[in-house]
Amino acid sequence: MKFILDAHLPLSLKKWLINHGHDVIHTFNLPQQNYTDDIEIIRVATKEQRIVASKDTDFHKHHILKGTPEKLLMITTGNIVNKELILLFEHNFSKIEEAFDSGSSVVELSNTSIVIHE
Repeated sequence: MKFILDAHLPLSLKKWLINHGHDVIHTFNLPQQNYTDDIEIIRVATKEQRIVASKDTDFHKHHILKGTPEKLLMITTGNIVNKELILLFEHNFSKIEEAFDSGSSVVELSNTSIVIHE
């Protein structure tokens, strides 16, 4: 899977995903770095067929209204320490992969559950 991580997500998550065999870029790696606007993130995701991973609910609104980003991983954990976020990924990532592999376009990861939208 290919991901683009929004600025609100830690670089340690990028490292974790790469270590688990995924192609990942972080907004920090883009020309405007963490100041990259949502439209540019969506443009990159569309061009490179990446799943947008973000805590920003604006991406979900944009997906509903315009159909982009095509795939979205919404992180709705609120503020948690990076180690807890990585643990959530360790415990739940196989379900997230399965959802995207089966054609889901929006997956939500919270502190307590995974919700498949649509």
